[in-house]
Amino acid sequence: MFDRVMQFRSGVAITTEPQRKLPIYLVRSRSALLRVHPQSGENVVGTYFPTEEDVFAVAIRGDGNGLSGDEVLMHEYAHHFMLGNFPGSYPAWFVEGFAEYYATAEIDVRDREVILGGFNRNRAYWIMAESWIPLDVLLTKRPGEIRASSQRATYYPIAWLLAHWFYSTPERLEQLDIYLKAVASGQDSVTAMQQATGMTLEQLRASLRRYTRERLGRTKISGQFPTAEVYVERLSPAADDLLLINQRLKIGAPNGDRQALGQEVARLAARYGDDPLALLAAGHAGLHFGDRPAGERALQRLLEIDPDHVEALQFLAQERLKQAREADDDDQAQQLRAQARTYLAHAYQVGQNDYRTLMLLSELRRTQPSYPNENDILTLGLALDRAPQLAAVRFPYASALIETGKRDEAVAVLKPLANNPHGGGASALASRMISAIENGQNLPTLTDDAAEPQISEPEETPEKPPESTPAPAPAPASE
Repeated sequence: MFDRVMQFRSGVAITTEPQRKLPIYLVRSRSALLRVHPQSGENVVGTYFPTEEDVFAVAIRGDGNGLSGDEVLMHEYAHHFMLGNFPGSYPAWFVEGFAEYYATAEIDVRDREVILGGFNRNRAYWIMAESWIPLDVLLTKRPGEIRASSQRATYYPIAWLLAHWFYSTPERLEQLDIYLKAVASGQDSVTAMQQATGMTLEQLRASLRRYTRERLGRTKISGQFPTAEVYVERLSPAADDLLLINQRLKIGAPNGDRQALGQEVARLAARYGDDPLALLAAGHAGLHFGDRPAGERALQRLLEIDPDHVEALQFLAQERLKQAREADDDDQAQQLRAQARTYLAHAYQVGQNDYRTLMLLSELRRTQPSYPNENDILTLGLALDRAPQLAAVRFPYASALIETGKRDEAVAVLKPLANNPHGGGASALASRMISAIENGQNLPTLTDDAAEPQISEPEETPEKPPESTPAPAPAPASE
């Protein structure tokens, strides 16, 4: 229902199925979250992981420090939805404000309705009781660029408030559309805001202050949700030990932890013999974190049990490509690439919708003198359709477009990444690439940090007792 309500509100056909559903792991405790991502901050209750090997989210059920796991999950899913359905050159405040607005959705499964426009009490405290981030800073900076602690504390609350203000009336929604189009065309964010709203920033700030003293409107949406079939599948006994740590393998680990992680997974997997999850985890850990021959044996055994296992085929293809790069002579490298091609052809046959297979097929083709041809462009485009959240898809696609003379299309592919508030090195590189394309300069080299997954978790505002200041009063939900 949450995905469908965003489709409905955004004008996306509500019957449209996503190219790829988002796996979500709901856990009961912080220790379970750390099983997936040991580097998670102390107050983190949920995280979104767009990686080359999987795109998924993990959240702790129940309340956290200021944000609940459900709110974090919906915040991150909103980012996932935005990139998947209408990627563009959005200012960072709107990317976060959009996610914050949908994070507080109230979902009633029984009555099949969703109420939008609620608020988080911790965020509301910072709006009502503390000094706000200056609007010119909010409109022009990403969260990670802000150094003053008071400004960081109110970035997310004021982004939510501004988004809520825009969503409150049809007239303001029209102004928001004008503003976003102006920013996308390259206009300065402050100038675009003032022109779209007809207000100076001081006047806009005063309007937002008045808005907090009103009964904030909420919108109830019902009757728009086709019935979805729900399946419950019992996992194998190996899942208790290996389900979460298997996801950790997909994120990666610091160099100093890699060997220990590989050994731990091998030890746990050995308990379960030919269990498919155990063989998959052992194979992955062996190939990427330690004993490559043992990893090869585990995956070959898995294919004996299940010849159509897509992940096993992908890992073995990836290993052959790695071996080809390490080969001593061209003949050996060609043989290894041929084996990779066989694995990938089978993986594509049984799982055409898998972005990972498409990425590996593109990697295989990059060694050929005819690369990139129109089929390569098509393959990368399909991978982007299925995983638009990944920098690892956008960079090779943009590079292939540039090589075939499609520079404007390359810029369009890179812009959502350049404007990602959590993009890190990938966003910086995308911005440099766009500048180089537009100015006819040599393209910058892909760096290691740009290729890393951009793990996303909404920043916590410091905890304050919300009882000390009244929160904005919500109005009854409108139909």
